[in-house]
Amino acid sequence: MTESESAAVPVDAAAYREAMSRLASAVHLITTDGPGGRAGFTASAVCSVSDAPPTLLVCINRTSSAYAALTQNGTLCVNTLGEGHETVAGLFGGRTPVDERFAAGTWRRLRSGALALTDALVSFDCRIVGRHAVGSHDVLYCAVEAVAAS
Repeated sequence: MTESESAAVPVDAAAYREAMSRLASAVHLITTDGPGGRAGFTASAVCSVSDAPPTLLVCINRTSSAYAALTQNGTLCVNTLGEGHETVAGLFGGRTPVDERFAAGTWRRLRSGALALTDALVSFDCRIVGRHAVGSHDVLYCAVEAVAAS
């Protein structure tokens, strides 16, 4: 490798976001409800960390309207969306008021207090067990306490 090949080239944030938008990944609704309030947002930055114990990773921007409720409640549900969920995904992905977001779809309350979309491909009922700040986001480590597939 030559010196010019190994030199780090700074990547513009907008170019990085555009490149990341081209990656195929599932879309999820992350929901929470409890003393910190009801909230939800769409996320694609979700993945498995471990199966022993079952743990998911969820990333959230600290400026998100859902951030305070999510971190105060300490619980969340990862609802994996499928075909036919475009409308609810759009509501949770924009600036739609919380009540209007949850007016779409049919929901059921989980043991944690979070809300599961009844026709999600799968719903993971989770407790937040760790948090790590990286740039503008927090990486949440979530212990999976229950799983429901439709």
